[in-house]
Amino acid sequence: MNIIRIIILSLFIFTQSQANTIYNLIKIPNLEIYEINTSNKLRYLYAKQPFTIGVDNNINCFNSEKKTLDKKYEIIQKNLNRYNQKFLKKINLKYIVLCEDLSISNINTAGIPDNVMKTLILDIRFDEKYFERVIHHEVFHIINDSYKEIFDEKVWSNFNVKNFRYAECSTCTDKLGLDTYSNTEGFFTEYSQSTASEDMAEVFSHLMIGSDLSNNDPILNKKIQFIKNNLLKIDENFVL
Repeated sequence: MNIIRIIILSLFIFTQSQANTIYNLIKIPNLEIYEINTSNKLRYLYAKQPFTIGVDNNINCFNSEKKTLDKKYEIIQKNLNRYNQKFLKKINLKYIVLCEDLSISNINTAGIPDNVMKTLILDIRFDEKYFERVIHHEVFHIINDSYKEIFDEKVWSNFNVKNFRYAECSTCTDKLGLDTYSNTEGFFTEYSQSTASEDMAEVFSHLMIGSDLSNNDPILNKKIQFIKNNLLKIDENFVL
């Protein structure tokens, strides 16, 4: 009986120590390891209980049922396996946090990237129609935040027609649509027209999921080439 108690106590101490280690690394409570033995060394964590983080406690996310986690993990890992360990290290991404109903300041969001903490939080309940594309969209924000000097927003903005202006922030506009335009006219989606960084992320995500690029859109073609050229500055072997 004493041996059983020791084993149970040891497991509890190990689990608690593991949780403390995760918190010390990325400052998000209530997480447990989902998978760490991955080919590109990404660490997948999940919310065992809801968590609230942020300077003003304005970021919230909730735990999921295991069957939902298992289903979405397969999709997420398939997409994130597109990035090798070398590239992920260069852009500062190591931890993927899986939870649902993610929001910041009461506004629902698909993901929250943090290149300083090497972490990307993903809402696994986000609209399935756009889910895979959104994964790459959020990865681009990690890339962009790590290489602001390469992805110059002034250069990007000059690709657009002369009278076009982006909004001050992505939440300062009602341009939120994620459906891909059949007639692009310089933008893949309505959301692309919100800010320069969101526009870049939309171009990148469409490239990563193999969207049809057979249109003859000179503005969009310049944007596509800009993304491709600058990714090769980060990693000359990067493949879209």
